[in-house]
Amino acid sequence: MVKLSAKCILAGDATVGKSTLVQLFRSDGAHFQKNYAMTVGVDIMVKMVHIPETNDSVELFIYDSSGKEIFYEIMEKLWEQPSVLCLVYDISNEQSFNSCAKWLQRVRSRTLSSHLPGVLVGNKTDLAGRRAVEQKHAQDWAAQNDLEYFETSAKEMENYEVPFRSLAKSFHRLYQERVESIQTIV
Repeated sequence: MVKLSAKCILAGDATVGKSTLVQLFRSDGAHFQKNYAMTVGVDIMVKMVHIPETNDSVELFIYDSSGKEIFYEIMEKLWEQPSVLCLVYDISNEQSFNSCAKWLQRVRSRTLSSHLPGVLVGNKTDLAGRRAVEQKHAQDWAAQNDLEYFETSAKEMENYEVPFRSLAKSFHRLYQERVESIQTIV
């Protein structure tokens, strides 16, 4: 049994639903906060994720970052050496999608690793009638940037856990690959 710890950076513009997604994930869907204060700086939340078909687990330390530019200097210091990345945008807000390139570059600049596992999450699928970013366009962008793509609705509590479980599995897989490469040397 292996217990790993991973630093997960949760990034994206303000009001895309980052905090709501992570709160739902942490509470296993038991806590949907209808009224909340906007994240100032970074909130850190922790959740243990069991890796299916193993006895292993990954403890995700999720750095829920403010989407406001004025807090970027604070976030930048806390973002050092991320293990995984979760980028979130609002499917009904094209600007929030366009900003993902900026957030991705900022987080990737904080790592020494050549590969940072990550996901792109299109949140607020409950607003499908107001969709401004086509799913195919977002999937293509995610693939071009070596990210997995998911769509969620925090409000409807749909798929909120899937991106985080995927990140934990990706981190675990990366760990296993490193162990195997070390064992071939020894």
